[in-house]
This record gives sequence, structure tokens and C-alpha cells, in this order.
Amino acid sequence: MNVHIHPSVDNGVKKGSGSFAGGTLVCKCKDRPVKVGVKGDVAHNHACGCTQCWKPDGAVFSVVAVVPRQNVTVLENGDKLHIVDPSKTIQRHACKACGTHMYGRIENKAHPFYGLDFIHPELFQESGSAAPGFAAFVSSVIESGVKPEQMDGIRARLKELGLEPYDCLSPALMDAIATHVAKSKAA
Repeated sequence: MNVHIHPSVDNGVKKGSGSFAGGTLVCKCKDRPVKVGVKGDVAHNHACGCTQCWKPDGAVFSVVAVVPRQNVTVLENGDKLHIVDPSKTIQRHACKACGTHMYGRIENKAHPFYGLDFIHPELFQESGSAAPGFAAFVSSVIESGVKPEQMDGIRARLKELGLEPYDCLSPALMDAIATHVAKSKAA
């Protein structure tokens, strides 16, 4: 069975340059594409199986990473952006024309990931950003239509790519959430 995860990793995970200084995310529009500038490299890059993240056509997973929100600036055609679902924790700013999610922002200051924006590194014009390092919310792809009997093959392919599959976030990110919660209870 030939398992497709995401176009940016299907032929192998490309290592980052280790010196990526940032770049420009570009939506899929041919006419007046939305451009978003990002300073610095990405962190916690991963394949995500949740049903909320934007996935390019044919992808089972998204590839998503975080950057400090102050490092994200809309450069061109911001008038084409809208929030996909204002009721969600992550306010996903997408192009109204092509549907590409350009960045997701958490506005709740009490959230453990407040201050970080979620982006899709495959949208960078430039190459060299940090590579994906794990897969999150793997079982959630079933909610997107993947047959449960395909999951063993998907998990095997993720491991083959070096993307350890989790049905939550990575242990380091789960620890960060738990630490935030513990500190907020102590306050």
C-alpha cells in the first residue's frame, strides 16, 4: 500500500538548513496572492491529523509549525483574508479566494500557546525551515474519512519518515501545556 501523508514529506523529510532566517508564505492564488512575512525559523514543525488544520489537495495530514506572533506580518493582499471559524480556539486566517490557511492565531491570553502563531511551512517561497519532527492527532484522520483499517499502514509510514506518531501532541508540548496549567492553578 502506497501511503501518502503530505506532499512535502512523501518523498522523505528534508532537513532544515539550521540557519533559516524566515521568509514569505504565499497562498495558492495566481492573481494577487496573499503574502505573509515570517521572521526567524519555525518550531515544533509536525504532521497534524486534526480536522481543523488546512491540508493541500490529496494530503491526509497538514504540516504545521509555530512562530512567535510578533514575527508574523501580512505583507500583501491582506484584504483577501478572513477568519475561517471565529468560534475556534485557533483563529485561522485564510485566503477567501483559494482557501489556503495563512496563519492561525490564539487570542485567549490564558491559553498555553498564546503568543504563538501556527503556519504551514510548505507555503514558504524560501527553503530551509526546520523539518517536521513528529506527527500529532494521528487517529483524527479517521474523522476526515480515512478507513480505520488503514491506520497501521499510516503509522508505519510516519515512523518510516521519522515522524513519531502521537494521538495528541508530542511529549514536550504536552509537558508545556501541563506546566502552564499547573502554574496557572498555583497563581
